[in-house]
Amino acid sequence: MLYFTRMKIPYLIFLFFISTLSQVIAQSREIDSLKQIIKNTKEDTIKAKALNYLSWKVLNIGNYDSSLLIANDAKTLSIKLGFKKGIASAYLNIGNVYSNKGDYDEALKNYFSSLKVRQEMGDRKGISSAYNNIGTVYSDLGNYAEALKNYIAALEIRKQIGDEAGIGTSYNNIGTVHMDQGNYPEALKDLYTSLKIKEKLGDKSGAADAYSNIGNICYRQLNYTDALKNFLMGLKIREELGEKIGVGRVSNNLGNVFFDQRNFPEANKWYYASLKIREEIGDKFGIGDSYLSIGNVFFEQGNYPEALKNQFAALKIKEEIGDKNGMAQIFVNIGGIYKNLKNYKEAEIFSIKGMNLARENEYMETLKNANSQLSEIYTAIGSYKQALEYYRSFVAVKDSLFNKENTKRSVQAQMNYEFDKKESAAKLEQEKRDAMAHEEKQKQLIVRNFFIAGFAFVLMLALLILRGYKNKQKANLIITRQKEEVEKAKHIIEEQKEVVEEKQKEILDSIRYAKRIQTALITSEKYIERNLDKLNNGTGS
Repeated sequence: MLYFTRMKIPYLIFLFFISTLSQVIAQSREIDSLKQIIKNTKEDTIKAKALNYLSWKVLNIGNYDSSLLIANDAKTLSIKLGFKKGIASAYLNIGNVYSNKGDYDEALKNYFSSLKVRQEMGDRKGISSAYNNIGTVYSDLGNYAEALKNYIAALEIRKQIGDEAGIGTSYNNIGTVHMDQGNYPEALKDLYTSLKIKEKLGDKSGAADAYSNIGNICYRQLNYTDALKNFLMGLKIREELGEKIGVGRVSNNLGNVFFDQRNFPEANKWYYASLKIREEIGDKFGIGDSYLSIGNVFFEQGNYPEALKNQFAALKIKEEIGDKNGMAQIFVNIGGIYKNLKNYKEAEIFSIKGMNLARENEYMETLKNANSQLSEIYTAIGSYKQALEYYRSFVAVKDSLFNKENTKRSVQAQMNYEFDKKESAAKLEQEKRDAMAHEEKQKQLIVRNFFIAGFAFVLMLALLILRGYKNKQKANLIITRQKEEVEKAKHIIEEQKEVVEEKQKEILDSIRYAKRIQTALITSEKYIERNLDKLNNGTGS
């Protein structure tokens, strides 16, 4: 497995730089387009939205100062316009900048301001995002109780509104809290739930987050094979998306895996790859971590000059950004290098600096290491009283950490119980909502079916009526035609009757006329016969 991974590493790095170049060009064009829109747009909500989006894009390439200036411009314009959505987004971007810079007080202040505006708007999705961001800050501060409280609040709202993408993010964040508490089974359960949702939605960035966190758990469990597998999966996605900050972090994580396996050449290869990316985007926090990691490699290899060079480079960055935790750790590291060089005076100076800074800020792990190292330094120079004093301090801090760990486990168990209780309640509530939704769906189905049946009946009735109407029209048409034909025949008969009657009249008139003639003729014959008789009888004169 390791041989295969080593063979792939130069090729992966080459592919990353090629893909990054195209992404940088694309992002540069998009940023230029946004700037042009802002320049040519009057002061309205469109300009406010463009400013907020530009602030977010600039933040993603690690330009925190520019992102902050643009976000403040967006906030000023949105307040002037009374554009609440723009105000909330601006506060969110400002909070993101401060969170990335490690200024958690300012980050929380702006996240709470964003939350207040979202609540005024009744924007439930925005409210859940604000809770999520607040939880992230508390998680970074190690306040896991508050982190879980806010993450769970975000998850509950996202379940209520059916925000699947948000639900996936919430499970990822809850998983990281369980991971930081050492509850790896619960963490893996949440992270795999997140991964499943993100892959289903095609959310590559979210899937990359899940892979990276699963890789971190495997790394902490010393399961380096699975850690490498998950880190490389996450790295591949980050490279495709051009997420430089994410690529830098994952590259550093890969270096940590090889470092723990004491494969120092491979570890430094990834640490330098991470450093290069972080320098390109100006990620100072990440740059400091990379120098710190590279310095640790040289220390383990016994190359103390190079180890010091990189530790001092890391210290300079950490001082610039005010990362006190990082500074305390580096002071102790430098003290350890000088101790190995037998330069006990410098070793004492830097170890004490680290111890004081750790005590002031309650960085207990660093404080424990500083006391142990000072005990070794004073033993080496023969100051046994001081050596014993610091050894006792070391034991006291160690016991304190042990007790704190036990307390944390107790609190963790209580939080897990509360979380499981809330999860069960949420599950029951969801099941109740699902049952109600199913019942409502069934009702709607019955109503729909009834409507369809009624509509079909009415349609059939209408068709029957239409058919009857058409048949009636057809019958009426036939009757009308028959009537017309009868009337026509009647008219013809009437005409023929008139003709016959006329003929009959003519015949009768002829008969009558002939009869009159005949009658006239008969009368005359009688008269002649009578007169002839007179003549024959001598009765004439």
